[in-house]
Amino acid sequence: MSQAIDRNSLVVGVAVAGLVVGVIAGFFAAHRVMNDMSGMTSSGEMKGHEKGHEMEGMSMKGMSREGAKPTRDMESRPGMSEVLSETVVVPAVARQVIGIRSASVVRSTLEEEIRTVGTVGYDERGFTQVTLKTSGWVREVFVDSNGRPVRKGEPLFTIYSPDLLVAQEEYLLAVKMRAHLAASPLDDAKANADALAASARERLRLWDVTDAQIAVLERRGKAEPLLTVYAPSSGIVIRREALPGKYVEPGTILYELADLSTVWISAEIYESELAAVKVGQPATVTVAAYPGETFRGKVAYVYPTLNTETRTARVRLELPNPGLKLKPGMYGNVILQTKAVTTLVVPKEAVLDTGLRQLVFLDRGEGRYEPIAVTLGRRSRELVEVLEGLTEGDRVVTSATFLLDAESKLASASSMQAMMGRIGMADWQMRGAYEGKMEEMGGMKAMEGMREMPSMVSGSAKAVSETRKVADYVLTFTTLPEMPKAGDVLLKLKLTDQAGKPVTNARVLFVYTMPMPGMTESQVTASYTKDGWYEGKGLFGMGGTWVVTATVTISGQPPIVEQFQFLVAGSGM
Repeated sequence: MSQAIDRNSLVVGVAVAGLVVGVIAGFFAAHRVMNDMSGMTSSGEMKGHEKGHEMEGMSMKGMSREGAKPTRDMESRPGMSEVLSETVVVPAVARQVIGIRSASVVRSTLEEEIRTVGTVGYDERGFTQVTLKTSGWVREVFVDSNGRPVRKGEPLFTIYSPDLLVAQEEYLLAVKMRAHLAASPLDDAKANADALAASARERLRLWDVTDAQIAVLERRGKAEPLLTVYAPSSGIVIRREALPGKYVEPGTILYELADLSTVWISAEIYESELAAVKVGQPATVTVAAYPGETFRGKVAYVYPTLNTETRTARVRLELPNPGLKLKPGMYGNVILQTKAVTTLVVPKEAVLDTGLRQLVFLDRGEGRYEPIAVTLGRRSRELVEVLEGLTEGDRVVTSATFLLDAESKLASASSMQAMMGRIGMADWQMRGAYEGKMEEMGGMKAMEGMREMPSMVSGSAKAVSETRKVADYVLTFTTLPEMPKAGDVLLKLKLTDQAGKPVTNARVLFVYTMPMPGMTESQVTASYTKDGWYEGKGLFGMGGTWVVTATVTISGQPPIVEQFQFLVAGSGM
């Protein structure tokens, strides 16, 4: 009986041992396949290069990545608060094939260009309205259409005005009396006659009767019932109300004239560009009607208000208009030239904008390229100012930056995988698949220790729901499903004021990542649904601790930035 029991125990033990060996063998086989696919074996690549396999550098797989810690000179750079830790190594053959070129960081004269679109309009200082100071009837009209150009002093129309007729008669009587009393021995009488004539003449002039018309009146000695009204200035007729037989009263607008020898152009610039725009700054304008021709002017006025919807400010340009080529209503491409300064610059092609930050690849020599975060300033057509991150004399990559960036992201993922392998967490999804079997077998106590690692706990995920009061608003953050698992997760944020009224005009951006070395950030813009809820779908690639940063922007208010941390369960757990 005891021999039968021993024989059964031996068979069970052999089976258990065989299963354990098979599981462990599968574990390491899958791990090796994953490493081979991601190009993790930098030592193997180096051996391949030592054997002379130069042709492997013809593809991106030939690029190796090596962990690079910030050097002492990099740490001393001003503003280098963030230095990426992955250096991309590209063999010589690959550098020639993909055409990697580098340029030095230098100090140069930078002229920033601000490009925008403007609309041609009238110079409001050149507007003239033709009105009368007396009542009367329009008789004959000489300028009878809108859009017609007129010159100063050109006759516009004739008018019959009883008041003007009476004023002419009074002036003629005053002139006759002055002539009659010219030989009088009474000085007071002559003075009064002169004053009366001068007063009557001045009244005619104030009623817009010209000196030439008054002289003709004196020579003729008879009042003229119809007087001609002349253009007070040159310009284009943009409004005409003078019609034959029309009765007019004092102040009635009969013509509006606009001087087009100078025009205004209204343009919109972004709020961030306001500091670089000054009155008197030169500007150039091109219009589609005259290809290849450039009109030059200057900034005449920067309006003191901001459009809260577009976040732009209005700028007025003043341009001479020879030949009246620029016509009100035309669209023009505007370029504002800022003041030239000498500063640290790099070519525009060297900067890679990820949306959250700007990067350049520093050329370390011998095919080693390192991504560096930089802070940028003003821009011109070809150059961009570097405020922080680089020093004069550094060499940066100016071509194939997208290929290097893609390889750098692979390097970040590879270094994270290698780090997880070193701490016993590599291939965590395989561990989840086999963990149940290992627990049933017993004796796998070592695997239970993995559950205690805080960054990879999957069984302790809880429902996500958190409410915070920030400034004058209440934020409620939750997810769908409420207990999130690896994969697609709907991020939800409810925004209300303190009275509980939903806020519907906000912009919400979710940025999420795992607090682990090598993990990159992902972002999603939330869309408004109803009742103050903003939703955006994110992809959570693995179980563990995740941090979501919600940035809420409300017009006229400072941005609200809040972080929420929660656990995500692994898929299939």
